[in-house]
Formats: sequence, C-alpha cells, structure tokens
Amino acid sequence: MATSGTSVFDLDLSEIVEEAFDRCGLKLRTGYDMKTAIRSLNLLTIEWSNRGTNFWTVEQGTATATNGVATVTLPADTVDLIEYWIRTGSGQTQNDLSLSRISVSQYSNLPNKNSTGRPVNIFVDKQKDAPVAYLWPVPDQNYTFVYQRLRRIEDAGESGELTADTPFRFLPCLVAGLAYQISMKYPEALQRAPMLKAEYEAQWDLAQSQDRDRSSMRLVPGGYRV
Repeated sequence: MATSGTSVFDLDLSEIVEEAFDRCGLKLRTGYDMKTAIRSLNLLTIEWSNRGTNFWTVEQGTATATNGVATVTLPADTVDLIEYWIRTGSGQTQNDLSLSRISVSQYSNLPNKNSTGRPVNIFVDKQKDAPVAYLWPVPDQNYTFVYQRLRRIEDAGESGELTADTPFRFLPCLVAGLAYQISMKYPEALQRAPMLKAEYEAQWDLAQSQDRDRSSMRLVPGGYRV
C-alpha cells in the first residue's frame, strides 16, 4: 500500500490540550479548562529550562564590550550562556579568544576588579529582569563579545491555532507532561497521576537523549563540557 509521502505532522495548541485531557480521562469542555491548561503548559516549558540544554533554543548573539565598562546586559529572555568569547578584528583578520567562566565567589575574590586589559574571565549574574555578564579584566578598548545562549521557550499564547515552540520530536513529551500537570488539578483524574508522571519522565528521557550534540562533548548550562 502507498504511504502518505509527507512528514509534516504537528499539533496546534488546542490539539495538544485535547490530547492531554483525553489521557486524563477527561473532556475539554469550558474556557476555564483551556485557560488552566495553557497556564500549566507555560509552567511546564519553564520547567524544561531547568532540566538541561534544549538545543532548539540555542542562539548566537553579539554585543559590544565597551572600553572601560565591565558589564554587558544580555537579552531578557536569556536562560544562561553556554559558550562565550572575545572577538577582535574582522574578515580575514578575525580572531576569537575564549573566555573562562568564574563563579560569584571567584569574582568577589578578585583583588582589583577595575584592572583593564583584554577580558579573559566572565561571571554571569542571573538577575530577575535580565542576566548581566561581568568581564574581567575590564575591557581596555571596544571588543565584540560573542556568545551562545539558551533562550526561554516561547509562551504558549492564547490562540488555539498556534503551535508550540518545540521540535516535533518533543511533542510526545509535551503532551505527556501536560497530561500529568492536568491530572493533579482535577480530582477525578488524580488516580492517574502516578502513571502519567511515569510516562512523562520516560518521554523526557527519550527525547532528551536524542536532543544532544553528537560530538564527543555535551554542552550544559554553565559552560561546562561533559
């Protein structure tokens, strides 16, 4: 028999919510059902930012490391930085020099935080409004600060026709996680919660094991390599 010849299956927001309710043995009936599901979906994707490196959210950015200014404010939706370097020159003369990340304790113990030179260290201060990168030594001229960042997963939104900001391979995990979150809210679905949680964790492990760098190292928040 012939196959479809396509591989574009996706779920919009309303279908994700409906599938999650079905797994709970419930039916999506009211506007509040959709509202509470969207809230849980947004909390779920925030949880994913705490679980590890979501590679589809890795973006490269640049900023000016200004002469005499130790800090660079990062985009507000930055979760963390995973790589960072100072770039000098351009074109054929471009040269990228990696920075070493230090902790808040190491930065605090620097004897002279106002020393100037080409930065070799970076401390990332994760403030509520936007993370701030502290460069040391303080730039002695204008440099280009280049970084690879993890951005926040986009909000689910309120339109049922929107799609989730996740790759197709994470859809089973997204649905499973939402079903588990919903089961904890509705008394008639509470008995299914342990089963749904186990399925969610299994789907997370499966998806995350494939969403990784295939080289001999793996990037994790904090800039460490394992």
